[in-house]
Amino acid sequence: MKSAITVSLVPEARGGPFVFWDDLPAACRSARALGFDAIELFPPGSDAVDTADLKALLDDTGLSLAAVGTGAGWVKHKLTLTTADQEAHARAMKFVERMIDFAAVFDAPVIIGSMQGRAADPAGHATTMGYLAEALLNLGLHANQYGLPVLYEPLNRYETNLVNRLDDGVRLVGGLASANVKLLADLYHMNIEEADLPAALRAAGPHVGHVHFADSNRRAAGAGHTDFGPIVAALKDVGYAGYLSAEVLPLPDSHAAAKQTIESFRRYAGS
Repeated sequence: MKSAITVSLVPEARGGPFVFWDDLPAACRSARALGFDAIELFPPGSDAVDTADLKALLDDTGLSLAAVGTGAGWVKHKLTLTTADQEAHARAMKFVERMIDFAAVFDAPVIIGSMQGRAADPAGHATTMGYLAEALLNLGLHANQYGLPVLYEPLNRYETNLVNRLDDGVRLVGGLASANVKLLADLYHMNIEEADLPAALRAAGPHVGHVHFADSNRRAAGAGHTDFGPIVAALKDVGYAGYLSAEVLPLPDSHAAAKQTIESFRRYAGS
């Protein structure tokens, strides 16, 4: 497994669970100095970062791009993939497709989290899930041209009423006509929704394509009560060899959160 740290360039997401903010070169230098393998980037749009500049920065620091988040589609542009408004849905799809095109330059997948939206009422849940499945299928097909998956993230009940647990996520992505959508297992959300985190990861098995390495309180791993030993053992058991990426609050500050993360990564997954 490899380590990654989050970098947000989205002012509207201020206060959210991202370790580094705003200054991408400084974030990459800090990540390199601490020994991370990669960054996970959350830009406001596909044209917010020049690809040549980012490539030069990653080459200079020896980092990879682990994944690209699409959360700005919701927090900045108020777009969701499950709206019934056809024009708004088309804008949301185009936003993610352009993110896929951008991320593909760096051989990185995109994440669908907050852009999944939510059902307006219980009666509309099945219809909304249908919209989500269709969007994921088409985005997976778009990403397939680059040989990359799309990462779909189940969120806790306070953030969506669509898919909250990994087993529901497996049913969703397993029912798609394309196998090009993987699950993002976020340990913070799982701490809220799962009775047994290691068992949930083992059951999801090969569907897991990315992991957010966060503690129970959404702080850096080791700053809460999550037991990471059995979790990492479960990931090893299912053959997971991707990133453990810290989407966590920058507390007490960005450097301390990053340092705590890499120390926990080395303790549990470094061997």
